[in-house]
Amino acid sequence: MEIESVAQIEKATEDSRSEMFRLGTSLLFIVAIMLYAGISIGNVPNSYLLVTAAMIGGYMAINIGANDVANNVGPAVGSKAMTLFGAIVIAAVFEAAGALIAGGDVVSTIKKGIIDPSLINDTDTFVWLMMAALLAGAIWLNIATAMGAPVSTTHSIVGGVLGAGIAAGGLEIANWPRMGQIAASWVISPVLGGVIAAAILYFIKQTITYKGDQMVDAAKRVVPILVGIMAWAFSTYLVLKGFKKIWAADFTTALTIGAVIGLVVFFVARPLVRNKSKSISQDKNGINQLFVLPLICAAALLSFAHGANDVANAVGPLAAINDAILNGGIVKKASIPFWVMMVGAVGIAVGLALYGPKLIRTVGSEITDLDQTRAFCIALAAAITVIIATTLGLPVSSTHVAVGGVFGVGFLREYIKVNYAVMLEEIKHHHESEDDIVVERMIEEFKLASTKEKGKMLQDLKTKSKRGGLSKKERRSMQKIYKHELVKRSHLIKIATAWIITVPLSGLLAGMLFFTIRGMMLP
Repeated sequence: MEIESVAQIEKATEDSRSEMFRLGTSLLFIVAIMLYAGISIGNVPNSYLLVTAAMIGGYMAINIGANDVANNVGPAVGSKAMTLFGAIVIAAVFEAAGALIAGGDVVSTIKKGIIDPSLINDTDTFVWLMMAALLAGAIWLNIATAMGAPVSTTHSIVGGVLGAGIAAGGLEIANWPRMGQIAASWVISPVLGGVIAAAILYFIKQTITYKGDQMVDAAKRVVPILVGIMAWAFSTYLVLKGFKKIWAADFTTALTIGAVIGLVVFFVARPLVRNKSKSISQDKNGINQLFVLPLICAAALLSFAHGANDVANAVGPLAAINDAILNGGIVKKASIPFWVMMVGAVGIAVGLALYGPKLIRTVGSEITDLDQTRAFCIALAAAITVIIATTLGLPVSSTHVAVGGVFGVGFLREYIKVNYAVMLEEIKHHHESEDDIVVERMIEEFKLASTKEKGKMLQDLKTKSKRGGLSKKERRSMQKIYKHELVKRSHLIKIATAWIITVPLSGLLAGMLFFTIRGMMLP
C-alpha cells in the first residue's frame, strides 16, 4: 500500500475518533442532565416528561453553543487577535457568566409573543407543544451547524413554537403581525449591520490607513476615540440587553451610563495607545496591533450579553414545561429553577467547546479575509446596530447583524479595490504616450497620497492632459476586468438560504414532532 494512502487512512481514522469523542461527550452531558433532573425533581406526576424535556433543553443548549456563539468570537479569531483555544475559553466563561448572573429568574415562556397560550386549555397539550418546539429548534440548529451556516437560534425556537402552536391550536393561535416583524428582521439585521460595519471601516481608512507616512500619528488621535465609542456602545448595549432581566433601565439612562463609561475609557486609552504607538511599524500591520485588546474585550462582552439573552432560547420552553408540570397551569412567564439555568449555561459552554470551532472558522475566515481593524469594525457595528434597532423598535437578530457585518466589510473592500485599480488605469490612460519611468513615478506618488490628494491629482491630470478621461463604458469595462471577489459568494448564498428557511423549516418539523408526541402520549 502506498504511503499517501496510509496517511489518508490515518487522517480519516483520527477525524473519526475526534467526532466520536465529541458525540460521546455530548451524550454524557445529556445523560448527566437526566440523572440530575431525576434526582432534583423527586416524585411528582409526569416527572418523566420533565426529565425528557430537560434532556432536550440540554441538547438545545449544546447546539446554541455550537452555532450562535461563533458570531461573538469568530471575527477576533479570524483576525488572529486571539487563538481559537483562547476564544473558546473566554466565550465559555462569559457566556456562562451572562446566563447565571444576568439571565434573570423569570423567563418568557412564549418567545416573542408569537402564539396566544390562552387558546390552549389543556396542560398536557401545552407541554407537548413546548417539547416539540424545543426539539425542532435544536435539530435545525444541529443541521445548520453541520452545514457550516450560522443561523439565529431565536428564529429557530420561534419557528418551533409557531409550528407546534399551529399544530396544537390551529392558524388562529399565531400572532401573524408579530411574525411579519420577525420576517422583516431577516433583511433589516444583516443590512443594518453590514452598512454600519462598512461605514466604520471606511472612516478608519480615511482617518488612519490612508495617511501614508503619517499613519501612526493619525492612529494616536483616532484610536482612543474609537475605543471610547466602543466602550459607550457596549456599556449601553449591556445595560439595555445584558442586564435587562435584573435591572430594566430606560433608554436615556442606558445612554447616559454608556457615555460616562465611554469618556472614562477614552482618557484611559489615550496614554496606552500613545505608548503602544512607539513600538509599532508605520503600516497597516502596525495599526492592527492597536485593535487587539479592544477586540478581546469586545468578544468577552458580546459573549456575556449573548449568554444573558439567548440562554432563554434553551431554558424558556424548559421553564414553561417545569412550571406546567409542577403547578398544573399555563403561564406567559415562568420562574427559572437554578438547575434549569445550569442546563442552559453549561450546555452552551459544552457545545461551544465541542462543536464551536467549525462555525468560528466560517464566520472568522471563510467568508472574507479579516484583520484586527476589520474585526473591530464588525464587533462595534454589532453593538451600535442593537442600540439603533432598540431606539427605533426594530426587531434584529444578533447572528444576522454579526454575519451581515462580515459581509459588509468584505463588499466594501471589493469596491475599494476595484475603484483603485480603475484610478490607476486612468493615470496610465493619460500618460499613454510618455516614458514608462514617468508613468511609474506618477503611480508611486499616487499610491502614497492621501484620499484627498488622490482626487486632486486625478482632477489636475484631466485638466492638463490633452487626452480625455475614460468614458463611462470604458470604466465599466475596467471594473469588470479588475473585479476581484473578496467575499465568497457560495457562503453568501448558503447562509442567506439558511436564514430564509429557518422559521418555516423548524416550524414544519415542530408540527410533525407535536403530532408524533401526542400520538405516543394519547391512550
